[in-house]
Amino acid sequence: MYIHRLHPELIRFTDTLAIRWYGVSYLAGFLLGYVLLKHLIRKGLLKISVEQLQDFLTWMCMLGVMLGGRVGYYLFYTPGELIQNPLQLFMVWQGGMASHGGILGCALVLIWWARKHKVSLWNLADNFVTVVPLGLGLGRMANFINGELWGRVSSVPWAMVFPLERPEFNPGGLLEAKRYDLVTLQNWVERGWLQPRHPSQLYQAFAEGFLLFALMWGLRMSPWSQKQEGRLCAVFILGYAAARFFVEFVREPDSRLFFGWMTTGQFLTLFMVLAVPVTMQLLPRFNRESDT
Repeated sequence: MYIHRLHPELIRFTDTLAIRWYGVSYLAGFLLGYVLLKHLIRKGLLKISVEQLQDFLTWMCMLGVMLGGRVGYYLFYTPGELIQNPLQLFMVWQGGMASHGGILGCALVLIWWARKHKVSLWNLADNFVTVVPLGLGLGRMANFINGELWGRVSSVPWAMVFPLERPEFNPGGLLEAKRYDLVTLQNWVERGWLQPRHPSQLYQAFAEGFLLFALMWGLRMSPWSQKQEGRLCAVFILGYAAARFFVEFVREPDSRLFFGWMTTGQFLTLFMVLAVPVTMQLLPRFNRESDT
């Protein structure tokens, strides 16, 4: 049985300064996105300049992903913590990002940036969502390396043990130094204090990340998506929603359940699906305004 012992830090410089895999995943996601979007510009599919792309991704990184993800985490999962200490919003090294918050933040930046620069919102959005799944997949891989957001208890042959499920091994816990001690961890497994679980982070990395990216890229290169702008936005929302909703059934739920079984992630995903027909009706108006 695999016992998770990967370290979240790639390189440590001092007691307070280190390069973490989570940060590397975000950087890699934006770099890959930039390269792929430049390719779409050269092919004439993304109708902005390279200089505009650099400005767009800068705003998207600062406001859409980072601020949206942080605000979404505290708003959707731990609203009380932000009220008690608003400065936690800027303590990104402590972790805490919500993909739903990041998606909502990116949507708002898309609308604002397209109207400001008078470009087609549909065209910008279609190309952006084509590469977004790559970043999502890399982020989930970082979740796995961090040993966080594990799945539910399972007996499948590939089930894994995640020591951080026990608060004793958490940062600041009584046995934090023993988190990577294989003998100690095996002893806890034998006693039933640690249980094998679904590696749901890897499921999500594949489903809402790399598989969805392959689908989106294939459709972006096909005549189907080029006949009508906006189609890829709907495909992305529905594809992400389906992947997230079903994987949540094997992911360890948070303490808050809706209707006795629905996780917060599933509940928020339903609103994404419901937003598709509304968005399809409203967004053409933004395109008309951006053309004037």
